[in-house]
Amino acid sequence: MLIYPPLYLKHKTEPMQSLPPDDKRRRGIYLLPNAFTTANLFAGFVAVVQAMNGRFEMAAIAIFLALVFDGMDGRVARLTNTQSAFGEQYDSLADMISFGMAPALVMYVWALQGLGRWGWLAAFIYVVGAALRLARFNTNIAVVDKRFFQGLPSPSAAALVAGFVWLAVDNKLSFSANVVPWVAFGLTIYAGLAMVSNAPFYSGKSFALGRSVPFWVLLVLVGVFVFVSAAPPLVLFGLFVAYGLSGWVIWAWRWRRARALARRRTDGEPSGDGDGQPPVAS
Repeated sequence: MLIYPPLYLKHKTEPMQSLPPDDKRRRGIYLLPNAFTTANLFAGFVAVVQAMNGRFEMAAIAIFLALVFDGMDGRVARLTNTQSAFGEQYDSLADMISFGMAPALVMYVWALQGLGRWGWLAAFIYVVGAALRLARFNTNIAVVDKRFFQGLPSPSAAALVAGFVWLAVDNKLSFSANVVPWVAFGLTIYAGLAMVSNAPFYSGKSFALGRSVPFWVLLVLVGVFVFVSAAPPLVLFGLFVAYGLSGWVIWAWRWRRARALARRRTDGEPSGDGDGQPPVAS
């Protein structure tokens, strides 16, 4: 007569299976870009809390920190090849809080609240613009030119709003107390409308971090850090104002170039450089 061993002995003698090292590494890398996205979300939450406590300078700095974290999560995901649908959706939700709700609430509590319905209307236009901007970006990501953003990016719009708050709180503006709320009103509406515009803003995605660069590029980067550290609110606000206007300059240049090309075709002139080829972009 054969005697079979109990089933529980068979289960006890089988060794525990562990995840392969490659699977553990892949799961850990996926956590890395989402950790930066979480830091972005936390910075936006801190900005709202600081604004509610009346510490508007800290609120503005928190929004700029969120901007830094937002720029790092995407690049980390691309460098480590850990892009995922979850990360894209999580990043969009975090951006809506940090660059949509947080700047609008900070600006409203600081300057727009005294304008009554005009104040919350400007803040709401900004929030709607940020939401529409993010939704359009997610739906058009595969069909637009990756070298340019369609409309002002929401982090740059948030930097415009936060930079103005930081600059005013730091007493770097010469406006009177009655003028500041209306300047904030106009800037908030401009940022909200610029996000849903069709103006092309340079994205910087064509710049590869892994590519070798000349030594002078490193010197320029050091100079930029020194320049920003000399007067952070003034320099940062000035840089983002220039960027916030650059899209309209590019749009006007493209429109003028297209109009000149259409005039040449109407007059029967060759549209190229004399050899029948299209004009070469400079």
